Amino acid sequence: MKQMPANPLNGLNFSGGPGALPESVLQQVQESILAVPGVGLSILGISHRSDWFAAVVAELEANVRALLGLPANYHVLFLQGGATQQFSMLPMTLLAGQSRPADYLHTGYWSGKALPEARRVGPVRVAWSGESCAFRRLPSDAELDFQPDAPYLHYVSNETVEGLQFHRILGREDVPRVCDMSSDFLSAPGDYARFAMIYAHAQKNIGPAGVTVVALRDELLNDAPRTLPGFLDYRAQIDAHSILNTPPVFAIYVVLLVTRWLRDEIGGLAAMDAINTRKADLLYRALDGSDDFYRGWAAREDRSKMNVTFNLRTPELENRFIAAALDAGFSGLGGHRSLGGIRASLYNGLQLSAVEKLVDFMEAFRRRHA
Repeated sequence: MKQMPANPLNGLNFSGGPGALPESVLQQVQESILAVPGVGLSILGISHRSDWFAAVVAELEANVRALLGLPANYHVLFLQGGATQQFSMLPMTLLAGQSRPADYLHTGYWSGKALPEARRVGPVRVAWSGESCAFRRLPSDAELDFQPDAPYLHYVSNETVEGLQFHRILGREDVPRVCDMSSDFLSAPGDYARFAMIYAHAQKNIGPAGVTVVALRDELLNDAPRTLPGFLDYRAQIDAHSILNTPPVFAIYVVLLVTRWLRDEIGGLAAMDAINTRKADLLYRALDGSDDFYRGWAAREDRSKMNVTFNLRTPELENRFIAAALDAGFSGLGGHRSLGGIRASLYNGLQLSAVEKLVDFMEAFRRRHA
């Protein structure tokens, strides 16, 4: 099949989500829309009960397990409902009927969204909140005091809206850690087997919207209620190999292509992290060297490699910046509706050259408006 030429606008997509996908993956997706190689049918019309799709799920599970370094006592699931469904599904499984509160960190917009859903189910203790500092920083170890008898600890590894990222693992070894890694999933190596559960919706770093990856330790479900609806029961999803209902076949296939790209073209998570670090360092140097024209939102020690958030002197100047950036071919640079300002998301699929072009644009804009 003749491939269409690359769309240069895709390469300058700094959106907070759905985010940019690698060009080689997009080319394979283009081909699969008409006919998946070796199958002959469009990816949009292949049965989720086919042997081909069962093999896709099995390979993707193996790829995620290998990239994260998870042992055999972990299950890997591909669910629907985004991280929002996990905000409810998690406490329904681990918090229902508990007298002891779960520990939650409130470090920004998305961790704040998880709190009310957990409180619908059982007791919650906010172990730390960044409200008093307008969510401009993350807690130090000295500010954290986790309960030894908590059913679990929940936190968000990377706050997409504020541009805050934990660069360490939190919590106690005797309390299950649960982490929403939606916006930095598969972006760097780590000791992921220290987490009892990880969840991440795909549309930031690893694919299109529609599928959420969940990795959880088997023993986490030992005392889970037996009265949960099947769709919201991890055990039922495990037994059905993520095909309890009709799954998002297309989205799961694209995530598979991204994991192959990470493994075969990038060379694994350490190589991916090196690229991501170069991208983030380049953009943060531009902020810090702008004589306060660009003003970073997050505390330096807590800055995210995935989402760089900043402001200009006035909202009016920010609007002019966004409009000029759009005219120059950049997209997705407007900050989240809850915070405003500017946000440049540097997910895995965004190339270093795109950040170099953005930095050049920012310097030219600064010279015109300083």
